[in-house]
Amino acid sequence: MAQSEAFAAVGRKILTAARNELYLSLPFLDAALGALDLRDDYDTPSLATEGAHLYYNGAYLAMQYERGRSRVCRAYLHLLLHCMLRHPGKKHGRDGELWDLACDIAVEHVLDSLDYRCLDRPSVSVRRQNLYRRLADEMPVPTAEAVYRALRRDALPVYDRAALAKEFLADDHALWDRTREEENERWQQLAERTQTGMETVLNDAAQGGQAVLEQLRVETREKTDYRAFLRRFAVLGEEMGVDPDAFDYGYYAYGLRQYGNLPLIEPLETRETRRVRTLVIAIDTSMSTSGDLVRGFLSYTYSILQNTESFFRRFDLRILQCDDQLRAERKITNAREMADYMEHFELIGQSATDFRPVFQRVAALQAAGELTNLRGLLYFTDGLGVYPSRRPPFDTAFVMLAGQGFPERVPPWGIRVVLDADEIELSGERL
Repeated sequence: MAQSEAFAAVGRKILTAARNELYLSLPFLDAALGALDLRDDYDTPSLATEGAHLYYNGAYLAMQYERGRSRVCRAYLHLLLHCMLRHPGKKHGRDGELWDLACDIAVEHVLDSLDYRCLDRPSVSVRRQNLYRRLADEMPVPTAEAVYRALRRDALPVYDRAALAKEFLADDHALWDRTREEENERWQQLAERTQTGMETVLNDAAQGGQAVLEQLRVETREKTDYRAFLRRFAVLGEEMGVDPDAFDYGYYAYGLRQYGNLPLIEPLETRETRRVRTLVIAIDTSMSTSGDLVRGFLSYTYSILQNTESFFRRFDLRILQCDDQLRAERKITNAREMADYMEHFELIGQSATDFRPVFQRVAALQAAGELTNLRGLLYFTDGLGVYPSRRPPFDTAFVMLAGQGFPERVPPWGIRVVLDADEIELSGERL
């Protein structure tokens, strides 16, 4: 017991020293560094958190500190970044083992990118270097969500996954399932505060922390209400159904009283409502687009329109696939046809990206008298490609995933819609 208490006391001193050293080097993390209470009453092999406390193993910390102070600082910041990027709360609904690995890779990538002496490591292994190069080719910011999708797409063998887990392991994730929603909200606020500090008053002190800032910008970005956004494509039209606002119950009741079972006015059989009648969805099928994400996007979009009764019973939905030329076109007029299309969906293309063929095709359809009442076009893409030089005569939204697209490349006339990766990813897993 005496030895255990001694290790606990030593561990607390080591963590306190590491926290002070991190603060001196990275003052923009001041609020986050003080957000976790140190505890030694949980049996963990290293460090662990549920978002409110930092549980530590004193013997582990003593061993790491003996090998180098930077090891403790890295482990401390590793765990802290998990909290700031809200990795524990996002684990629900995912492959837990793969999500843990993706989070560790994303955080270690940040640490290896930071130019601070307190975070030095002797060398970056060849395995890490190769993985980082691949991630840089696939995504602008290697967030945990983006890395998770890449790992799932590659379907790593068990031994490769185990080797990567050993390479990037730094803390214990066993308590992540206990993270409460209020802790997620608190860390969201801390992340926003940290980002603001890095961009304003602490800008000079944050020059070496660009990797942290990039991750925070993705995490704290303004969320798009995709359901509300889709309503802008609705038009006014008649739909079968009783219109309670246009029905006069006074005359109806008078007829029943005067003539018995003979109402003077029958209920109206149609009503005016705003729903989507005509919509074009274009899919960027270049090499940078994943078939699973496209399928998830289509499924998610249609489920929203269907569940909120946003489509008329008969509608004109065109789905176009295009990379540097138009590859496929499908006209869908009802829910049954959409379900059949989703069941047999196949991505066609995988070349470079040119957005112009889609707009040329839509213009041709309109000239032929089709696509009447077209209010807009949704283009699912990463944002990299050749855009039309002129604004089309309808709203165009370029939809991309946070951390996976380049919204700054969208021209001024285009609407930029950045979706949370979780929305698409988890929708695709439910198929």
